[in-house]
Amino acid sequence: MSQLEPLIADLALILIFAGVMTLIFKALKQPIVLGYIVAGFLASPNMPYMPSVTDGHSVHVWSEIGVIFLLFSLGLEFSFKKILKMGAAPIIAALAIIFCMMYVGACTGELFGWGKMDCIYLGGMLAMSSTTIIFKAFDDMGLRNERFSGLVLSVLIIEDILAIVLMVMLSTLAVSKEFEGSQMVNSILTLGLYLVLWFTVGLYFIPMALRKLKPLMNDETLLIVALALCFGMVVAASAAGFSAAFGAFVMGSILAETVEAQQIEHLVAPVKNLFGAIFFVSVGMMVDVNLIVEYIVPIVSIIIAVMLGQTILSTCGFLLAGQSLKTSMQCSFSLTQIGEFAFILATLGTSLHVTSDFLYPIVVAVSVFTTFTTPYMIRFAEPAYNVVARMLPAKLIARLERHENEGEEKATDELRVMYKGCVKHYFVIMLINSVLCIAIMSLMLYFGQPMIANMVPESWVHPVTALVGLVLCSPFLWMLLRGGADGPEVEKLWRSGSRWRMRMTAYGVLRLLVTVFFVSCFIDYAVPWTSPIGMFGLVAILFGIYYSTTLRKQSDRLVHNFKENLSARERMQKSENGG
Repeated sequence: MSQLEPLIADLALILIFAGVMTLIFKALKQPIVLGYIVAGFLASPNMPYMPSVTDGHSVHVWSEIGVIFLLFSLGLEFSFKKILKMGAAPIIAALAIIFCMMYVGACTGELFGWGKMDCIYLGGMLAMSSTTIIFKAFDDMGLRNERFSGLVLSVLIIEDILAIVLMVMLSTLAVSKEFEGSQMVNSILTLGLYLVLWFTVGLYFIPMALRKLKPLMNDETLLIVALALCFGMVVAASAAGFSAAFGAFVMGSILAETVEAQQIEHLVAPVKNLFGAIFFVSVGMMVDVNLIVEYIVPIVSIIIAVMLGQTILSTCGFLLAGQSLKTSMQCSFSLTQIGEFAFILATLGTSLHVTSDFLYPIVVAVSVFTTFTTPYMIRFAEPAYNVVARMLPAKLIARLERHENEGEEKATDELRVMYKGCVKHYFVIMLINSVLCIAIMSLMLYFGQPMIANMVPESWVHPVTALVGLVLCSPFLWMLLRGGADGPEVEKLWRSGSRWRMRMTAYGVLRLLVTVFFVSCFIDYAVPWTSPIGMFGLVAILFGIYYSTTLRKQSDRLVHNFKENLSARERMQKSENGG
């Protein structure tokens, strides 16, 4: 009789425990995620009276795959467009929560006399709530369509993005013992370039490819293609220095704008449920009763700091972002846990040898306990609001409840609204096309030039590389220079007086300078752009781009296709609803 591999035996054990606990917690009408954590504790080597997992490394790899699928599904459910539609509220709330909770965590560490680096890292761990745990809790409790859950998920996504920057900052601090502004700025810029580039390119090509391949697609092939795109973006994100889960989320948000999004979500759900279960079981496996007993005082103190800090400070953060008191409390009570990012940060501190050995087990225990309490805290939000509403003065409650809609009720004059819309449109045009030009320049430098070097004499390599790159960038340079400059809103502002003409002229000059910068980079790669030939070439190219009808048509076609892809799912939903 052949012997089973430990990997298969461990998977069988995990699924048996998870299956039993799922049925029990379902019968008790409790969130299934809690059953997974109990199953993990029972299957771990820390539970001596039960059979335990033997290959912890493989389970850890499976749990990472689970995080990838959970974030991929989150992207499919919650795209970047939804964040933009919610306005500045999630950004304001996320920043307020992160800074306040980092301060709370650092102060808590100082109360126990821990070292400076332990306190700083603890603050970073407490600053980020768990996207996967809250996402699963909302799913199990049927709250995904509630307004406050959408706001919470927006904040969590922004926290995940800011977590990458925070990791770079703490890594820099650990190595150099001081913050290096240039490295942090470089990380932020890299992140921004990555997001804009992949979202723009992906949203242009992926829906188009799916439409072309639709006759060849059935459920099986669509699932394989979707997972291929997901893991391809995971590899790209890891190569760029970001987390695998972040790459999965980006691809999910891109596919969320396609007409196949709902079908992909349905096909991926069983795979997500399987690996997601393994992830939550692996969280339960980290529980060590002996360590909990040894560090019970710091653990309880940090749990109290997390719960009080999130419920009080996060409520203030959401109020600051313009939400009502009830919505703010519902959001803040949902964030009362720490999750997978805390584990990543704890591992980072340990690998850099800047944190103490006791910090990791403390954080695991706090994370497991707060994971258990998350569903109950979500349910407790509304009763807590009712208590607070009875305690506070009626006038204050009325004012806080109106505060959410004050921004919508404030009227602004038509020209100011029109001007803000034009500025926003200009900013989007400059950002997207600048990132595309930078991407093309990078591709030509690292891949195009070596290919060209094999085809032309050495003296021609730089000029040919510059010429090919300039041709590829030309539609985007036209957009930088002229995109959106001849719309009816711009014309109305131009006719509305010198005040508005001066403002629009200033933005026109800014766009010209950005275009000059990119063109001069290409010219300078062939000949010095400050030389007579370079200056003549710069002026000639700018005039050629400005007056080219061919580039105008190409740019209009690119913009049209991009907008069609961006709104394809909304159009399909309207047609299905008979709208």
